[in-house]
Amino acid sequence: MAGEVRTSRRPSILNTDGRPHPVENVTTILVLVAGLVSFVLGLVVRNVHTAPAVHVLATALGLFACLAGLFAQMLSSTRNQRVLIVAGIIAGFVGLAIGLSKGGFVA
Repeated sequence: MAGEVRTSRRPSILNTDGRPHPVENVTTILVLVAGLVSFVLGLVVRNVHTAPAVHVLATALGLFACLAGLFAQMLSSTRNQRVLIVAGIIAGFVGLAIGLSKGGFVA
């Protein structure tokens, strides 16, 4: 057709509905990264004798991932965002639990 321009822009992994969601994408990635870092720090705290600052960091990041993840669930627009948010919440919860079991904020 004359005058019609079609773009073959593929939707990204998080924007499966074809519309951009920059705020939701940032919160999704933030929750996932915080949860994974908390999880890894929790495993380090569990298996290696570390400084108390690592205990506090694992606990704080886990708490942040859980609370921010619950808020991000309300903002999320696509299924892929929700899947990554839940993965971040679970990883953050495990890091939080391990951090609390080794002293938590009082370490």
